[in-house]
Amino acid sequence: MNDVKRASAPFGLCLLWAWYFFLPLLHAAENDPEQLLRTSQAAIGKRLPDLSFFNQRGEPVSLGQLRGKPLLINLIYTTCNHTCTVSTRSLAVTVAKAKAVFGEDAFEVLTVGFDTRADTPKAMDYYARQQRISDPRWLFLSGSEETVKQLMELTGFVAFPSPRGFDHLAQVTVVDREGTVYQQAYGESVPTPQLVEPLKELILGLPAKQNESTVDLLVRRVRFFCTTYDPRDDTYRYDYSLFVGIFIGAFCILSVVIFLVREIRQNKTFSRD
Repeated sequence: MNDVKRASAPFGLCLLWAWYFFLPLLHAAENDPEQLLRTSQAAIGKRLPDLSFFNQRGEPVSLGQLRGKPLLINLIYTTCNHTCTVSTRSLAVTVAKAKAVFGEDAFEVLTVGFDTRADTPKAMDYYARQQRISDPRWLFLSGSEETVKQLMELTGFVAFPSPRGFDHLAQVTVVDREGTVYQQAYGESVPTPQLVEPLKELILGLPAKQNESTVDLLVRRVRFFCTTYDPRDDTYRYDYSLFVGIFIGAFCILSVVIFLVREIRQNKTFSRD
């Protein structure tokens, strides 16, 4: 009997190690990167309903309250000590760059905890402070299991348990002002243009808004064409040189036209004489 026990102990230990090392591979086989990407991309065009959450201060927040402005949604779990923290800090850098160009209140940012048992408002508040994010317009949200599951499905976000906690796609979802998924950005450190370009299209490139004057629309369109990315310092800025060049070119063309018209008129006068 004791021999059986001694033999079963190493066998059980082997099973435990096999589970630890091979379970992620089984998950990866079921959720390969290409399939995860297809799932994520399939969410583009889906409209988010008026889901209800609680922010890091325990106050109720609904997605309906945030309509009217573009929205960035990033899903994390607060006990994560690798991908989530890196992606949140990277997102903070990009958000700061975008707000420097478009304004502090031009868009909203949501970080949502998908591990609903652990990601309480207090945990989300602690997570935000850990990442040194103090932006009052950046909300860290908790929700019920049903609500968070619905948000994950509609944004194409997939997560599954692993020995490290959860494996998931590092993703930021860009949502338009009507609540429809507009674009996805990927990676622990999302390249700045991947997020700022869709925001630029949504903030500056939209058709005329209700009660927007022609002058305001013209200014917005000029800003759209003049907002350019500088890869040297990874920032966006207004570059009006294009319009200055167009103005100078138009002035030169007009000057030539005026000169030719005058020459033609003078030649006609001399011909009559």
